[in-house]
Amino acid sequence: MYDSRRLGLLQRQKGQEKFGGLRDGYYIHGQCAIIMFDVTARLTYKNVPTWHRDLCRVCENIPIVLCGNKVDVKNRQVKAKQVTFHRKKNLQYYEISAKSNYNFEKPFLYLARKLAGDANLHFVESPALAPPEVQIDLAAQQQHEAELQAAASQPLPDDDDDAFE
Repeated sequence: MYDSRRLGLLQRQKGQEKFGGLRDGYYIHGQCAIIMFDVTARLTYKNVPTWHRDLCRVCENIPIVLCGNKVDVKNRQVKAKQVTFHRKKNLQYYEISAKSNYNFEKPFLYLARKLAGDANLHFVESPALAPPEVQIDLAAQQQHEAELQAAASQPLPDDDDDAFE
């Protein structure tokens, strides 16, 4: 934790797209953000550029983390080589699993370090997370991490829409 500073969190809920500019009110005075997509649903990743654009229009130059959630699920639809948006926009990217707590603290620690301007900042205690609902297959996740590393060295595609064809 960092002295007396608070880290406020904003939750973007599915379906808010229909409210148009109304959601901008949620972004005003935002100091950081996590954009999360579901690796088992391609449409959520296809929405990432829109969410990022809307967020940056209201909150310029804030630290943003992109997270691919549900990496514990075997039926992955968004493959490592398809996740390129963070590279195009120079965002930190983490693969996480909310149900297994895999990497769950990493985006929060990254943002806390950015906000505090202290790369050595660490959590005094491990975050008090609920017990995991599922166990992640660490071997499979290590394979995904290796695929991410390999994908990071590949040239970026011209358009994210091509990633799923």
